[in-house]
Amino acid sequence: MATTVVAALALAGCTPATTPTPPAADDRPVVLTTFTVLQDIAQNVAGEHLVVQSLTKIGAEIHGYEPTPGDVRRAQDADLIIDNGLGLEAWFAAFTRDLDVPTVVASEGVETIAIAGGEAAGRVNPHAWMSPRATAIYVENIAAAFADLDPDNAAAYAANAEAYTAELDRLDAELAAAVAAIPASERALVTCEGAFSYLARDAGLGEAYLWPVNAEQQATPRSTGDVIEYVRDRDVPAVFCESTVSNEAMLRVTEETDAAYGGTLYVDSLSEPDGPVPTYLDLMGHDIDVIAAGLTGGTGR
Repeated sequence: MATTVVAALALAGCTPATTPTPPAADDRPVVLTTFTVLQDIAQNVAGEHLVVQSLTKIGAEIHGYEPTPGDVRRAQDADLIIDNGLGLEAWFAAFTRDLDVPTVVASEGVETIAIAGGEAAGRVNPHAWMSPRATAIYVENIAAAFADLDPDNAAAYAANAEAYTAELDRLDAELAAAVAAIPASERALVTCEGAFSYLARDAGLGEAYLWPVNAEQQATPRSTGDVIEYVRDRDVPAVFCESTVSNEAMLRVTEETDAAYGGTLYVDSLSEPDGPVPTYLDLMGHDIDVIAAGLTGGTGR
């Protein structure tokens, strides 16, 4: 497939969420990422020149993932491993300790946000990819890593990164326009996991959540009460939950307030290719639509 075709598919948000293991005759370098969202971003930068895979499967919970012996074998055969960093993959240091494979932290250089409350207070929120602006830094880091890995195709990686960054800029503008349509008093995002702090910062949204990260997912009576109070005090019209966790605790919030359940948001995993969010661009577009629809009483994707 020509590079231009791959680029066109990337700009259309059509990059597959999974890449098959290359056949023996395929001598392209292999890049292993830790989760499907990162894989898709990296694949758009790689184009046709690299094989990009995800260590974890679609729908997997990345925070507390437990690598298998098969994962170790895949990592040993990779030419480069990319992780998110910021404490997302708590298992990553032990996983790569005995591997002789270079690693790159995609989030290096992102302006981080500290978790505000609970037992995780003060720790870095790891979900920086939920900001298109921060993801542009991921893309820059990935393109540089690919140029080091495969210098002959450095120009192609730079061009792919530039084109993909333009798509991220479009998403950022879409987010700003969606939030502008929400009444100022209702610009608050309430979710199960505190995974939207970077998006909320970009968009000027208030934020509340039942737990800070999915590795510690448990809605305590105190955290639930705090969210209920937040929703009541601000007349928040809708609340949301993420695809990889149960929404049961958030449904209890709706029972105690006038808020509706606004829908499912995607964060840590893409969907199957025929699902609602097969690419990162689809994921962000879906979440922006669902949030805007919930907070304005409309209908999202």
